[in-house]
Amino acid sequence: MTDEEHFTAIVLEEDNESNVEFGIKTFPNERLPEGDVTVNVEYSTLNYKDGMIVKGIGRLVRKYPHVPGIDFSGTVKSSDSKEYKPGDKVVLNGWRVGETHWGGFSSRARVKSEWLVPVPDELSTKQCMAIGTAGYTAMLSIMALEDHGLTPITEGEVLVTGAAGGVGSIAISILSNLGYRVVASTGREENKNYLKDLGAIEVINRDELTTPPKGPLGSERWSAVIDSVGGSTLHSALASLRSHASCASVGLASGFKLDTTVMPFLLRGINLLGIDSSACPKERRIIAWNRLSKQMPLEKLAKVTEQATLADIKDLAEKILDGQIRGRIVINTQKKL
Repeated sequence: MTDEEHFTAIVLEEDNESNVEFGIKTFPNERLPEGDVTVNVEYSTLNYKDGMIVKGIGRLVRKYPHVPGIDFSGTVKSSDSKEYKPGDKVVLNGWRVGETHWGGFSSRARVKSEWLVPVPDELSTKQCMAIGTAGYTAMLSIMALEDHGLTPITEGEVLVTGAAGGVGSIAISILSNLGYRVVASTGREENKNYLKDLGAIEVINRDELTTPPKGPLGSERWSAVIDSVGGSTLHSALASLRSHASCASVGLASGFKLDTTVMPFLLRGINLLGIDSSACPKERRIIAWNRLSKQMPLEKLAKVTEQATLADIKDLAEKILDGQIRGRIVINTQKKL
């Protein structure tokens, strides 16, 4: 078979004891799932959810064999859709790709045309994945906060938790570029200079947030919060929001239980905004990507991005789950192994 007739992908399979086995295999194009657009995948990224899927944590995948990778960018190879033609540059986030539909850890993918977004002229396919689902989610979070009244002249500071991760790193970069005063929270002291280089005016230890206030409310500090941690961190952040401020919740690394009271909502009128990047309307996806192309400081993006191959993913999955990875990991899916 020629390169046009087959593709190489990370494949997860489940054994008789429900253990997930990891492999790299070559398939004929006929094995691609249903869809009206076939894409030569050039780049994907490694996200926290990818780490869980690769390690078989959380039962996010229900059907095996499976190709993970929750996002990708590349060039259209063939299309039955009027919207795209061969040679078009496209990017995909969400729609359960990499969970229920074969994903981006592959040299080729086939998907529904409505899941795709054209790559903005200002970005390359590699830059799209340096931004990736993490950056796209960060932008959706900022857009949601702005929809609820946040502006750069709003009194107070914007708190970003899980700051050294993908969502946090890019959120800080964009917010500081837009003129917001950003405070970053991290559990690792060695990340302090890294986060200040991204634009944080202050870096606080995660322990300051994991100890909730003694009463139902803490002192008012944050004009907004982007939280990618959850658990007690989210509880503490909600209790310290200013009146009528908002928190965008984008991740549950510390658990999905919300151990708080109704007091912040009743007495301060705060908003808890759940950010769903999986099935976002196409119009909003296009707006988000166009804003990213203009408002993401690309020089900062380059500093927080590392490149890897499909062969590196198994080891990197363990590191991302252990909190050892900061910034963005771009997977070059076309590099020969």
